[in-house]
Amino acid sequence: MFAKRYRFLIAFLLFIAGIINYMDRAALGVAAPFVKQDLNLSPAELGVIFSTFFFGYALFAFVGGQLADRYGPRSVYSWAAAAWSVLCMLTGAVTGFAQMFAVRALFGFAEGPMNSTTNRTLTTWFPREETARTIGFTFSGQTVGSAIAAPVVGLLAIQYGWRVAFVAIGAVGLLWVVAWRLLMTDRPQDNPRVGTEEVALIERSRAVTHLAPSDHARSLREYLFLPSTLSLGLGMFAVNYTLYIFLSWLPSYLTDALHMPVQQMALVASIPWACGFVGYVGGGIVADHLYKRMGDKLAARKITTIVPLAIAGVALIAVNAAPNAAVAVALIALAVLMLTSSVQSCWATIHELVPEARVGGVSGFIHLLSNISGIIGPTATGLAVQYLGGYASAFVIAALIAAAGVVAMAIFVRRPRLPEPAASLDVAKAV
Repeated sequence: MFAKRYRFLIAFLLFIAGIINYMDRAALGVAAPFVKQDLNLSPAELGVIFSTFFFGYALFAFVGGQLADRYGPRSVYSWAAAAWSVLCMLTGAVTGFAQMFAVRALFGFAEGPMNSTTNRTLTTWFPREETARTIGFTFSGQTVGSAIAAPVVGLLAIQYGWRVAFVAIGAVGLLWVVAWRLLMTDRPQDNPRVGTEEVALIERSRAVTHLAPSDHARSLREYLFLPSTLSLGLGMFAVNYTLYIFLSWLPSYLTDALHMPVQQMALVASIPWACGFVGYVGGGIVADHLYKRMGDKLAARKITTIVPLAIAGVALIAVNAAPNAAVAVALIALAVLMLTSSVQSCWATIHELVPEARVGGVSGFIHLLSNISGIIGPTATGLAVQYLGGYASAFVIAALIAAAGVVAMAIFVRRPRLPEPAASLDVAKAV
């Protein structure tokens, strides 16, 4: 089946990793009504615990990307997935706020390398023309994980208790690590299962670059603080801010604001994430189609990043005017669909601005900036729910942040114009 397209098996493994990662991550949000009661946590304390995850997650998004550039994605992913799976299982053993705080913080460190390491994997395993749809497919596993977390964790918690649910889903991740170690290599040419035609296809496509030759010698530090890098960081911050609010607070919103019983919530909460799957996969297909048709490749990536984010911001404002629960859920589903369409193009844009050897580090830095939203968003939402009149204000804030991301990326995302290295300038003067 994968004789000439082994790279698709690698993509499938990354897709499964996304399911496991986000199911583990979303489990606390789904189990929050049980955890809050069992551990006697206030909404503000629960928000702090949600945000604690992102301190380590944001930092190791950057560190993990650098490690993937240096040591290869096979090793980095193996250690990260094994660690987050064990910590997910340990979540089921906590007995109070302090223990939950500590375990959740370490859990964030372990999950941090995932997306930047995935993006680094794709630079060596896939042709450039397949980048957006492959990112869309692999990242769509995250929405599948979020979608099935609600019924799986919710029903397990109802039947056996929330602690058993964490142990069960954590164990699945350890099985994935075994498969990854057996089937994955850092480069396709090092894998005996990959044919020479597939290797040639990947290398031929990746040899095409829109960067100047001197850009490949630039240091990582030079790329990190370019306006384009910082603007992509803000754009992804805007996307993740809302996604993380929904990931952490959607079950509570459905039960508290829309007054759904837990059994109904466990099913309804999966609807937006199912739409997120469509956004990842469908958005990737549309983005690569536009990429092939347009002469300006960077403009093609920007369009499919900015337009969906703008639509998501409008949908968030409209949620507050929804006349009933069905419309509110439909608007949230639209927002998630647009956000996931935007984020996979944002990741693909990095490939147009950065040479292969720097993709992991730059991806990790952008992911770090974006995941500061995870530190701020869940806590801000908890405070808004408790002190600012409920969820309506939280949705308005998210929409304003989306608007800021749209403006920043529209203006500042452009190809790097770095000063020539000193050696190149000396040669030019000599000539």
